[in-house]
Amino acid sequence: MTELPIELSEQSEPAGLVALVGRPNVGKSTLLNRLIGEKLSITSRKAQTTRHRIMGVRTDDDAQYVFVDTPGFQTKHSSALNRTMNRGVTQALQEVDVICFVIEAGRFGDPDRKVLALLPEDKPVILVLNKIDELKDKAALLPFVAKLAELREWAAVVPVSAEKGTQTDALLGEIRNALPKQGFLYDPDTLTDRSERFIASEYIREKLFRLLGDELPYSATVEIEKFETEGELRRIFAAIVVDRESHKPMIIGRNGETLKRIASEARQDMTRMFGGTVYLELWVKVKSGWADDERLLRTLGYE
Repeated sequence: MTELPIELSEQSEPAGLVALVGRPNVGKSTLLNRLIGEKLSITSRKAQTTRHRIMGVRTDDDAQYVFVDTPGFQTKHSSALNRTMNRGVTQALQEVDVICFVIEAGRFGDPDRKVLALLPEDKPVILVLNKIDELKDKAALLPFVAKLAELREWAAVVPVSAEKGTQTDALLGEIRNALPKQGFLYDPDTLTDRSERFIASEYIREKLFRLLGDELPYSATVEIEKFETEGELRRIFAAIVVDRESHKPMIIGRNGETLKRIASEARQDMTRMFGGTVYLELWVKVKSGWADDERLLRTLGYE
């Protein structure tokens, strides 16, 4: 899980960086996990679950896809946290070789238009219509695509269901066609550039969002205070950071049951991903104003 040096292959297979971009809650993280075949990026029904750029690598015999999952571009709020996430999106757009613009099938509004306006004209953009399994009137898809064709020239248009895996092979094929032929960028065994420490914090945050849903204040995050490895054993000490003292009881729950469940479910995911025993100690602490403090955001891993 640790970052590996780039190792260029001597051959000229299609390979490159692919950004998954779109407004919040269009299914970018679910799509990333589906495309690489691992649960790397966390998901929940809560908007703006993804807060960091996460790189996931898929290496096939004849191509290497370096996916960059970005936070949903935020247009409503302007906290330091949201400004940091938006910078991550715009920076990724300049660095990648191919862009997958993800929207919901049959739905295109002002937030989507604002993301579309950010996309560079000099890069191939694949329009990904996600959640086609939720589209009630399939006959409406063709006129919907025809209207979107007026907005810009797409490298391809691919309807998919990231949740069910529908048409994801077709999407990979279109991405492969758009990638430059430059040889593999990473060792074929590489999955991500993120550390186990980062993955652990994300798994905890996912359970936090999934178990508390709309009750959870947006201003909650996770800080790994200590991460120790002894062979296949990992000892992880982490704090759930909230903005107010009044937020603590809802996360802890009656007799600590909610916090215990968050820890238990996160530990199960870590055990599967890391391939060893995980000891996880979890507590809640208050850091007022953390989401609007750029210095504190850096200490929490937001860049």
